[in-house]
Amino acid sequence: MKFSIPNVLIIIAAIGQMFTAIIYPYIRHVVFDCYNDIKKLKPLNQEIAKTYGRYIQGLNFSFGLITILLTSELKNGTGLAIAITGLIAAYWTGKVITQFSYYPMYEIPNKLIFKIGEVLMNALFISFAVIFILLFAMNLIYHLDQV
Repeated sequence: MKFSIPNVLIIIAAIGQMFTAIIYPYIRHVVFDCYNDIKKLKPLNQEIAKTYGRYIQGLNFSFGLITILLTSELKNGTGLAIAITGLIAAYWTGKVITQFSYYPMYEIPNKLIFKIGEVLMNALFISFAVIFILLFAMNLIYHLDQV
C-alpha cells in the first residue's frame, strides 16, 4: 500500500507558507522592532539586512504558491518532485533548527497576543518541515521503487 499525504494537508501548508510571507513585515516592525535596529547599521549593511528580509518573504510566498498550484506534481515521485520537496523540507527544517537554537525568544514583547503568536508560528514552521520531509521521503521511495 502506497502512503500518500492528503492534498488538503498540502494545501493548508501552502496557505500557511503564504501567510508567513504576508505577516513577516508586521512581525519585523511591530514584534521585533527590527527597523530601528537596522537604522543603526552602516547604509550598505542596512540594505543587506532589508534584502535578506525580502528573500525570506519571497521564498516563503513562492514555496506556498508552488505548493498550492502544483500539489499533484509535488507528489508524483519524479526527480523534480524530489528536488523541490527536498529543498522546501531543508528550508523549513533549517528554519526550525535556527529558531530554537539561535533566536532568543525572551525578547518578544510580553503581551499575550505575541506569546500566542510565537507558539502558533513555531507550530506552523514545524508542520511545514514535517509535511515536506514526508513529501520528500514519499517521493524518494516512490522514485526508487520505479527504478
